[in-house]
Amino acid sequence: MDIHPIRTEQDYRAALDEISGLMSAEAGTPEGDRLDVLASLVEAYEARHYPIEAPDPIAAILFMMEHKGLDRHDLEPAIGGRGRVSEILNRKRPLTLPMIRALAPLLSIPAEVLIQPYETARAA
Repeated sequence: MDIHPIRTEQDYRAALDEISGLMSAEAGTPEGDRLDVLASLVEAYEARHYPIEAPDPIAAILFMMEHKGLDRHDLEPAIGGRGRVSEILNRKRPLTLPMIRALAPLLSIPAEVLIQPYETARAA
């Protein structure tokens, strides 16, 4: 097995091409082992060269609400009354730590996403 670190974009493309050809390899076979190693190398390369930023907390909340078929009323136990939910979703008030603690399990959003800084609307 001649595998080396992925250092360049050319190495990365070659690894992706090889992975494509190994996708039907069975686990526990030499081809399957090669696929596992190459996939790990590609994952490490992508993490360094193509990082994915955490989503905006409010966008994440809205996305998960839609995904789970929830409406604003469903957030009231986690955020507070109807007015408070509106203030949060309209970016007039930031999320607090107790809100984040309640929203994370309710919406299946990691707390790390919800604690990210985000723009709030300025009062006129």
